Amino acid sequence: MIDEALLKLLVCPKSKAPLKQVGDELICEASGLAYPIDDGIPVLLEQEARKLD
Repeated sequence: MIDEALLKLLVCPKSKAPLKQVGDELICEASGLAYPIDDGIPVLLEQEARKLD
């Protein structure tokens, strides 16, 4: 789980919109991308994100 204070600071690198945590991913509804969280560390790279359906 990502700390709430850190989560408030993180934004999507593509859209600059806020992210929300769902399971082991950070979701950006604006860009339609889900960024993985690897061992508690958010991986905010577009090439590592998956597209949301």
